[in-house]
Amino acid sequence: MTTRTWLITGVSSGFGHALTTQLLERGDTVIGTVRSLDKVADLSEQYPDTFRPEILDVTDTPAVRKTVDEAFAAGRVDVIVSNAGYGLFGAAEEISDAEIDHILATNLTGSITLIRAALPHLRAQGGGRIVQMSTYGGQVAFPGNSMYHAAKWGIEGFAESVAQEVAPFGIGVTIVEPGGARTEFRYGSARVADPIDAYEGNPAHAFKAMLDPANGLAPGNPQRMAARIIESVDTEPAPLRMMLGSQALDSTLGVLRKRIEDFEAQRDLAASTDFPAGE
Repeated sequence: MTTRTWLITGVSSGFGHALTTQLLERGDTVIGTVRSLDKVADLSEQYPDTFRPEILDVTDTPAVRKTVDEAFAAGRVDVIVSNAGYGLFGAAEEISDAEIDHILATNLTGSITLIRAALPHLRAQGGGRIVQMSTYGGQVAFPGNSMYHAAKWGIEGFAESVAQEVAPFGIGVTIVEPGGARTEFRYGSARVADPIDAYEGNPAHAFKAMLDPANGLAPGNPQRMAARIIESVDTEPAPLRMMLGSQALDSTLGVLRKRIEDFEAQRDLAASTDFPAGE
């Protein structure tokens, strides 16, 4: 089995932690970014030679670039996993300006900065793989999630464009779209905007039931999802998108079919705005 070096953001919990533990167990090297070293002290102790934790706030652009540059200066990095992020719930009207700025800086701009910082190094070494963690919410939108969707729809467009730009250099890009999983994303780290009374009983607050474990846990197994992500790096060419979770796939297919149906119904409308043939 080929061993690799991975740079993964946000490894203290969720998918980042699941990926890191599985990779270290199989003998790979992980450079993992965290906000606090205490949260990964056990991994540092257990894998002193193959786990290198780095303090990083992905909203700090110069720090992201410095972390990436130092990682490649130490040797080849085979896979970049842009994973750091969080969920923000609430009606668009309830979300503050500061909350908007922070989630975009984390979930969108932070990922863009990480990928852009890695590209010159990946080109210089003759290839590699970029894994952008997204969600099926990068294809399907729900009320009460507007800014999370804004970030994920944005990063998916960015990653799909970049994938076409860097394929000639032997760099593969995969967008991972998990469904609901039993991670801290739902059950611990989710942030909720200050509520406005007018939205009580509104679909924008349906997320409250989802965040309450008493209403049933998410179906996705984060360990199995992490295993599928790791396996994808051996697939050539790199899969552009990878949907994880049957519930997520069914929901996405339903939305995409309806979207295609709506577009097909607009053929005459679309054509009516063209210049006549020959003009």
